[in-house]
Amino acid sequence: MALNSGIALALGSSDIVLFAEYSSGFNRKLENEAKMNSTPQIILTSQDLDRLEALLKSLPANAFPGKEALRAELDRAEIVEPEQIPPSVVTMNSTVRFGIDSSDEDFCLTLVYPKDVDGAGDKISILAPVGSALLGLSTGDEIEWPRPGGGTIKVRIVEIVSQPEREGKFYR
Repeated sequence: MALNSGIALALGSSDIVLFAEYSSGFNRKLENEAKMNSTPQIILTSQDLDRLEALLKSLPANAFPGKEALRAELDRAEIVEPEQIPPSVVTMNSTVRFGIDSSDEDFCLTLVYPKDVDGAGDKISILAPVGSALLGLSTGDEIEWPRPGGGTIKVRIVEIVSQPEREGKFYR
């Protein structure tokens, strides 16, 4: 451990040991807090961003409970051209195998715009809490997201089964 020499001279050897232990414990605490409060980096295509911003603008202010959370996700995202998106990233119209920790089950759903949701049960709207949580994440990422009725769920990306950009469908 490196200490400023002025500090080391002012402290006795037992003080240095205590300071080192305190400093080490404090750094571990900061690292743990950072892990608990951190959210994975998300990446979006410019096309998805443009379409989602248009969708959000078209909705009334209180159209769905997660509108502001989705807006915040879009604001923090790294934006790339569709041709530059990594193949391991969830984009709109991607089919994703993900897990929800509270159920210990994996699910496979396609992330779609609200107009594309049907009764088949294999699609999830970007406006659903889990849908907006999936957008922009990469394989292996985990994120906590609010449940519609309160509390949070932890969502883990297991696999990107299909991604339009990976398949060369840049303008779907």
